[in-house]
Amino acid sequence: MAELDNPNVMSNLITFLSSLIQKVAESNDLSCGFQAQKISVFHGLTRPTISIQSYLHRIYKYANCSPSCFIVAYVYLDRFAQRQPSLPINSFNVHRLLITSVMVAAKFMDDMYYNNAFYAKVGGISTTEMNFLEVDFLFGLGFHLNVNPKTFHTYYSYLQRQMMMMLQPPPPSTAPESSIESTLKVHLCFSDEESTSHQKEQLAV
Repeated sequence: MAELDNPNVMSNLITFLSSLIQKVAESNDLSCGFQAQKISVFHGLTRPTISIQSYLHRIYKYANCSPSCFIVAYVYLDRFAQRQPSLPINSFNVHRLLITSVMVAAKFMDDMYYNNAFYAKVGGISTTEMNFLEVDFLFGLGFHLNVNPKTFHTYYSYLQRQMMMMLQPPPPSTAPESSIESTLKVHLCFSDEESTSHQKEQLAV
């Protein structure tokens, strides 16, 4: 994906991806009172003051990993959400999940990458906590780290399509959706390469 090397493309992608994840987190915040959810090492006592968008842009600025790592991190978050339904992405765990998923993606994808101590500084946590997050994330994924080209292209194409839809004005005859309706239609999960048939989109909420 040569276009990922374009800083403008990546900046727009990071902005959209953070918006997508934020909608999922906010929707899961609303549903937390109706569904049983476990507390994990990713769960903070309070919501971080830094926005998801600012946090993801900070990671992109300082992690210096290949652009593809952010698509792979997106795949990892999806796999984690599917394998750990009692640990949905929400406002209390999303920041730790983001820094961990990007770090794991960089270690798997890149020949050269920063160590856990560096990612801990970027993420605003201790190295000890970063180590614990990495281990729990790997077990949460079942150590399923490989992302084949077809899966990568599926996720990246989805992001591209959604970005284009956001930039296009809605038809005049279409009534605007309420914020809740829009949030409930956010798709984060796909059936991955382990699916036995055609790929189906799944709601992450």
